[in-house]
This record gives sequence, structure tokens and C-alpha cells, in this order.
Amino acid sequence: MITMPVSDASPNDADPAVLLKSVRPNIVQSIRAYRVAQLQDAAETTGQHFLYANLAEATTKQEVLETIARSFLFPKHFGKNLDALHDCLTDVVHSGGPQPGFVVVLEQLPATQRFDKEARETLLDVFRDAADFWAERGIAFRVFYSFL
Repeated sequence: MITMPVSDASPNDADPAVLLKSVRPNIVQSIRAYRVAQLQDAAETTGQHFLYANLAEATTKQEVLETIARSFLFPKHFGKNLDALHDCLTDVVHSGGPQPGFVVVLEQLPATQRFDKEARETLLDVFRDAADFWAERGIAFRVFYSFL
């Protein structure tokens, strides 16, 4: 009888390039077992853009959008609404030329009365639409999120 060694390796132990290969290229998902630093390292190792926003201080849709805009270095003319967010994640970036791929982390999305489950899902839908946009162009766009 041959026994195979059992691995306790988690996604956090993986080689950075292997870590991203274990995740579908165009997806919006909970961050779960992944760590932000390792996702950043994986993005850098594979030459992809790393976009990070810590939303712990945001309590409203406007604050969430402002934090994302500031964190992602959106243009000053960013309209601070969901349509403008979509445009900045897709058309504005696409017009800048070929893109290597994206790893996006939205950490600590608020769960407040002024930014409830419906608002969170609507925001994540914008990122899902952006993932679809980039999938049509053969570019990876992975989004990881966590809730506060």
C-alpha cells in the first residue's frame, strides 16, 4: 500500500503565482482564507495591478465610494456614484492601453443602517460587471472582499 503525504497547505502558503492560478480569473468573492499581503505579493509577482481599499471607516454609500476613489487613485473628476465607479474600473482604464490583470481587495465593507446588505450587493454588482467587462477582453479581474 502506498500512502501519500497529507498537506496542510492553505492558499496562504502557496507560491504567489500559484495562488492566483487557484482562483478563477474573473470573479468577485469573499477573501476567506487569503491574506491581503499575499494577494498583493501575488499581483506584483505576476505583474498585475493591485487595488486595495480599507473601508472600515466608511458608513455610507458616499463614504464607501470616496474611499474607493481615493484608494484606487481615481481621477479628480470621479463622479462618486456607481456609474462613475463602473466607468473608472472599465472604460477609463481600458482606454489607457493593454492591461496585465487586476487583483482588487475591498476590506471591511461596512454593515451599517446607512450601508446595508442591499447597498453592499449593489456595490459588488458593479465589480461583477467590471469582471465581466475584463473577461470579454481576456484580462483577469479578481475581486476579494470582507465585511466589517
